[in-house]
Amino acid sequence: MPHPLAPHLPDAGDPNALVEGVWPASAERVDGALRVGGVDVREVASTHGTPFLLVDETVVRDRARRIREAFEAAFAESAGGSGVDVYYAGKALLTADVARWMRDEGLRIDVCTGGELAIALRAGIAPELIGFHGNNKSPAEIEAGVTAGIGTFIVDAPIEAERISAAAERAGRVQRVRLRISVGVHASTHEFLATSHEDQKFGIPIAEAPAVVARIRELPGLELVGLHTHIGSQIFDHAGFAESARRMLALHAELSGEAPLPELNLGGGFGIAYTAADTPEPIEGIAARVADAVRGAAGELGIAVPRIAIEPGRWIVGPAGVTVYTVGTVKPVQLADGARTYVAVDGGMSDNARPALYGAQYSARLANRASDAEPTLARVAGHHCESGDIVVDAEWLPADVAPGDLLAVAATGAYCHSLASNYNATPRPPVLAVRDGAVRELIRRESIDDVLSRDAGLVQAPADTARDDDETTGAASA
Repeated sequence: MPHPLAPHLPDAGDPNALVEGVWPASAERVDGALRVGGVDVREVASTHGTPFLLVDETVVRDRARRIREAFEAAFAESAGGSGVDVYYAGKALLTADVARWMRDEGLRIDVCTGGELAIALRAGIAPELIGFHGNNKSPAEIEAGVTAGIGTFIVDAPIEAERISAAAERAGRVQRVRLRISVGVHASTHEFLATSHEDQKFGIPIAEAPAVVARIRELPGLELVGLHTHIGSQIFDHAGFAESARRMLALHAELSGEAPLPELNLGGGFGIAYTAADTPEPIEGIAARVADAVRGAAGELGIAVPRIAIEPGRWIVGPAGVTVYTVGTVKPVQLADGARTYVAVDGGMSDNARPALYGAQYSARLANRASDAEPTLARVAGHHCESGDIVVDAEWLPADVAPGDLLAVAATGAYCHSLASNYNATPRPPVLAVRDGAVRELIRRESIDDVLSRDAGLVQAPADTARDDDETTGAASA
């Protein structure tokens, strides 16, 4: 029977169990302790401190290869398709090493800011393998992308086409572009994650697309190679993607009549399991059903299947990551509907903003030991000065959870490091990679000195200011 304080939470079961599909494929308990990628997280904590984000490189690579192969098979030429390009959505987690993993596994890179573009380029990613998103690319970002020779810009507003054209003219090159379309499919997801309904900031409504396409085709220095859409994030089944594909194919057919339009980017948003209650459809099934929808729509319209692109991010890196914290305080709270135990850890909304932003749910387990204690309903809280600083809203943990325990939170590979902040002047934790039992840093831990280094009032403070402070302190003491 569901607990009245957490009706969405499955029955307690074994609070030590690592639910398959939620935890990394390499996660296991050995002598009670959590191991990821063959490494005991207690050893990682001893060497690197807590909190830390540990990403299993092998899991990331395996999932990148799996989704690429699933869509390549679904859209193979032998099945009536013209091939597929898979772009890794860098906003999920982008470091130099992650970008190189994606390249090695045959993926391209999708960026949406000048900073992400710089990471990809400095990591050695060939510019032609990069796509540049964003609803408000600055002139400087556009100039940087054009100058670097990136493969594709996704045009999000008519004025962007004008700016990209001008930059391409200055660079003396032709820039490939796609036009982002708000296709009107409402994904079953959080309102802020649904990115293709009418009342939002992304893309061009279908009805306005012909006029914008006509203008793009008039502008010098631009080559319109296709359309793009993205219906949302954390979507568990194929239905929304299939309907979006059908609508996009109809627009594609209409706009292809005047000039070739060889590509169609259907975006990303494929969901993952964060808790035992989540049941995403296997990616192979989604790929097959989307391909069926595309082939069916193309057949009805009498057009060839265009080259398809997709943009997975979370699906690749989310399940590969685990964040490990140290428990600081344990506080039982008696409420009218029962008891809840607040377990406070040494991180929080500064390293995982998703619960505060979207009400996202996560799973947690003791990482340094197993326990025979009865399960108790717990809420994992962060250390920030905010009542909304909750890492895991509700979880069954052993009743003997205590200060000093290590607590691991699963499926944190996506959007945790990317959204991290210095709230309350908190240094951001490191991102570590594990492969074949060896751990290395992808992103080093910030120090307090790093955080303070941008405060102009603390850097090279004038000598007279320091003297005035000393005199004030002395006067107060006297």
